[in-house]
Amino acid sequence: MRKASTVLVFLTCALLLGCNKSNQINGSSLKTVNRSISQIKEKLPLDQRIEFEVSFWTLRDEIRNNKEFLDAIDGKTPEQLVEAGRELFAKRKAAGSKDYEKYANWDQMISQYSQERIDQNRKKTPDQRDKNPPARVDYKMHAM
Repeated sequence: MRKASTVLVFLTCALLLGCNKSNQINGSSLKTVNRSISQIKEKLPLDQRIEFEVSFWTLRDEIRNNKEFLDAIDGKTPEQLVEAGRELFAKRKAAGSKDYEKYANWDQMISQYSQERIDQNRKKTPDQRDKNPPARVDYKMHAM
């Protein structure tokens, strides 16, 4: 009996680990795509995150039909999505797209987006409301 329960526990764990698709995009609906994209982005380092985001939005821009888009990205890993983004970049660059003229290659475009992201984070100015002293709240206590 004890051996059977141990084997059952191991089989259950193996099944759960085998069914884990946390590193893949769930394309069953737009809501689940957004949820899985957010979870995947959180796990990626910053340089890969930007490449992942650019690839995702490049593909979304290319495939406007929701069903076709969901089918195209369902089950893709971050690496597969980035590869699809690279291929689309090369295709658009070869076609003479004006948006990609200023970039020599994919890596240059990603490094420029990364630098823009860094600059955006540096330029954050403090809110003017935070410079003023906090509002004073006085309560009048009345005898009951």
